[in-house]
Amino acid sequence: MKKIVLAEEDGQKVSEEGEKSRTSGIRSMTIIGQVEGHSILGETVKTTKYEHIIPSLVSLEEDEDAKGLLVILNTAGGDVEAGLAIAEMIASMKKPTVSLVIGGGHSIGVPLAVSARVSFIVPSASMTVHPVRMSGTMIGAPQTYDYLSRVQKRIVRFVASHSQISEARLSELMLVPDELAADMGSVLDGLQAVEEGIIDRVGGLSDALDELRAMIGSDRTANS
Repeated sequence: MKKIVLAEEDGQKVSEEGEKSRTSGIRSMTIIGQVEGHSILGETVKTTKYEHIIPSLVSLEEDEDAKGLLVILNTAGGDVEAGLAIAEMIASMKKPTVSLVIGGGHSIGVPLAVSARVSFIVPSASMTVHPVRMSGTMIGAPQTYDYLSRVQKRIVRFVASHSQISEARLSELMLVPDELAADMGSVLDGLQAVEEGIIDRVGGLSDALDELRAMIGSDRTANS
């Protein structure tokens, strides 16, 4: 006998046979590779286009069936301002959000990870923090340095305001001179990222989903 959904009770769909099937309403979004912004990257570079992510976030926020968002991250840098724009969008969402770093959180991956209400990182993953850089032609003038400095301050301010690390400590980690072979900065494994206060917890997919379900339940209770 074909089951026809008649109603929904406590987040579960009820069929005419009286059976219930769990419908958590969790949506997932992956942000991997480099965040592509105003410049188009090469065909051999794995990218996530920010102009695709932004409307998806808007649609999810407006979708009544979507109860929460799990953001899965494995980033390798990219357009800093485009990445920060995505992070600001996620941080401003009313629906519960949880992030999970599964491979690497390089550069702009840090603000993306902390933009969710709760952030997780698997033990083998890493977070790389370093000063803002530019590729391509640069004008060797004080204005160029001032621009980079202002962008970096925006990122530091955002990360510090959405995590437990201070602006001073994050800036210090960005400027470590001897950890990266050809750059300044620090590479933190999962546990170190939590100890520094950048990421909330070490955990995997089931931990992130459990947290998101709990947040959805709390929101449902508060709004009932």
